[in-house]
Amino acid sequence: FFFFFQAEDGIRDPLWSRGLGDVYKRQVSTQSTWDLMIAHHKKSEDMASLEVMPAGHFLFASESVGEGHPDKLCDQLSDAVLDACLTQDIDAKVACEAAAKSQLVMAFGEITLKGKINFEQVLRKTIQEVGFDSKEKGLDWEKCSVLLNIEEQQSEIATAVHVGKKQEELCAGDQGHMFGYATDEWDKETLFPISHYFASRICQKLAEARKNKEIPWLRPDCKSQVTMEYLREGAIIKPLRVFNVLVSTQHDKGVTQEEIKKIVIEKIIKAVIPANFLDEKTVYYVNPSGSFQVGGPAADAGLTGRKIIVDTYGGWAPHGGGAFSGKDPSKVDRSAAYYCRYVAKSLVAAGLCHRAQVQVSYAIGIADPLSIFIDSLGTVKAGLTDYDLLHIVLNNFDFRPGSMIDELKLRRPIYRKTASFGHFGRMDPDFTWEYPKKDLKLQILTLISNLSLIH
Repeated sequence: FFFFFQAEDGIRDPLWSRGLGDVYKRQVSTQSTWDLMIAHHKKSEDMASLEVMPAGHFLFASESVGEGHPDKLCDQLSDAVLDACLTQDIDAKVACEAAAKSQLVMAFGEITLKGKINFEQVLRKTIQEVGFDSKEKGLDWEKCSVLLNIEEQQSEIATAVHVGKKQEELCAGDQGHMFGYATDEWDKETLFPISHYFASRICQKLAEARKNKEIPWLRPDCKSQVTMEYLREGAIIKPLRVFNVLVSTQHDKGVTQEEIKKIVIEKIIKAVIPANFLDEKTVYYVNPSGSFQVGGPAADAGLTGRKIIVDTYGGWAPHGGGAFSGKDPSKVDRSAAYYCRYVAKSLVAAGLCHRAQVQVSYAIGIADPLSIFIDSLGTVKAGLTDYDLLHIVLNNFDFRPGSMIDELKLRRPIYRKTASFGHFGRMDPDFTWEYPKKDLKLQILTLISNLSLIH
């Protein structure tokens, strides 16, 4: 494999280069920044050929994981607990983590709510719904051990954030910075990166085919990865084709790898990816490690919050580092990330730019954000600037926690289903952040009350 990158300021060594045998090379290129020069095409099971990509073309890969992946299982456990709490008390304060290994599942954190909940029952039901019903599959929902260590929210945090405050006065539950992203690179509805859209939908399709028995030998654990070939023309990027697709899926005993590959390609990959993005050069990797019978927590330990790029944009946007699952909307790690997506998508949907990246930052105990940053990545509408976009955002959106919660209706028990197949890029009616704000006020403000946000 050879991967070479060329920087604007001259010749750079490859990020890494490993040739067939002991061949190592240095590549000089005149292509633009980040253009991928050498691509790997799989021609047979035994050898690879190298081919130079045309100028302006580049590859980008995004991965996803299924609901039976041990980390994703834990995300769902955390959000199932959150939904149970919000069902009983819409003002519940929840910060719940989960961990799983073999036949042990643990939930721990801080929860304050009115009433009581049988958390063990919530956890076992979630494990069952994911599909772990036997030790052979990786976890048995009936026989596994469940440990709980849950306490109330720390009083100092409660006082700083919400106690004695009106809704509009609610403060950020922690410091941090959050990001949102949108792109019209391939459609006008999801406004979501196509590489991650395909990767997420492949895992979702695997779950559907397993649960409706279309493919009866599938087991819950799976992963996918889609590499797209893009064309860059100035600041505009356009997806051209699927370069390769990788799927690893857990399966029953007695199924041949040949059968797995054939059925996954025909019934999963080609059912998800439109034919116009697939061609004779597209390469399919299905279970490249061979047998994959042992999965879930039996194969790897799981933990809430370890799939934050899978949860968001598949690598296309920065991430502040704060996970979503198990956190009620007073935690800006979640609510502000959703709101940033809402803002970015609204800008792109309004035709103000082709791509938008939004960052916001907070301090615990303060309602107003410390900063807001808007970047169109060079795609802002002619006649406008990113500075103009910031003015438009400040004139149309309120980033205070209480306002974000109200506008997006985030006190509902909707979070379990966000915890698998992505929090963004899905037009679910409950995902209010996916529906752009209409009729934006486009006048540019002449007076900003909080100049610290733009200087």
